[in-house]
Amino acid sequence: MTGPLRDVETLLEALPYIREFHGRTVVIKYGGAAMSDPALREEFARDVVLLKYVGMNPIVVHGGGPDITSYMQRLGLPVEFVGGLRVSDAATVEVAKMVLVGKVNKDIVLRLGRHGQPAVGLCGDDGMLFRVATIDGPAGEDIGYVGRIERVDAGVIRHIAADYIPVIASVGADRHGRSHNVNADAAAGAVARAMGAYKVVFLTDVAGWLRDPADPGSRVSESTADEVEAALGSVAGGMRPKLQACVDAIHGGVSYAHIIDGRAPHSLLLELFTDAGIGTKLRPAP
Repeated sequence: MTGPLRDVETLLEALPYIREFHGRTVVIKYGGAAMSDPALREEFARDVVLLKYVGMNPIVVHGGGPDITSYMQRLGLPVEFVGGLRVSDAATVEVAKMVLVGKVNKDIVLRLGRHGQPAVGLCGDDGMLFRVATIDGPAGEDIGYVGRIERVDAGVIRHIAADYIPVIASVGADRHGRSHNVNADAAAGAVARAMGAYKVVFLTDVAGWLRDPADPGSRVSESTADEVEAALGSVAGGMRPKLQACVDAIHGGVSYAHIIDGRAPHSLLLELFTDAGIGTKLRPAP
């Protein structure tokens, strides 16, 4: 089947999903190639705008690690990671806030607006959206102002989401008002739990959760949160925080979590609105 009939079939395939997701909240963790490649940035913005137009309530949560590293290097500041977490002294957090809140966040907001839906940028400091606690490195190392979210004020997001697409940068403050870096995967999971989201979607630079990271053909298309939790001990690298965030979200009441390849054009729509999907879908245990 080619041409207009194929297009009609695609729309009809999407219809049950559009009906199922209407009025539902979906939290999207935005990062990786989808954030750095100019063409993919535009396609992501169009996809999120489409979700809003068909009646869903998208919320975008983002980091911006490569941009932070680039600006730190330009400023001559040391870049150090421990267990995948950026060591964050006061100067590092200051740069991170300038980059995430002042540049990356506003770029996303402008692109969404240009493609047809008004958006509002937020960070964890706005309206006391996130309250965080300082965490140590994996072996108890002092890694500075790196935070774990203890509380999300969902009312702030709901107020914005009534009329706009919220775009949230992953920084937050502790009870003493000190700003912290926050892992963006963990932030997306925390927002999804607080909002009672139907879905949380993580855009990454691999095809999904791979049983064998060296074998693209080992992608797990669907699994349960309990199965993922049992396998976490053998997962390393950047996939581990994503899977942990998925597990935490589902145990916190989120219906489904997805890990998809943001390098593929329109991967968000393909995962949500087609029968086959393209990534890894995680659900509660039966």
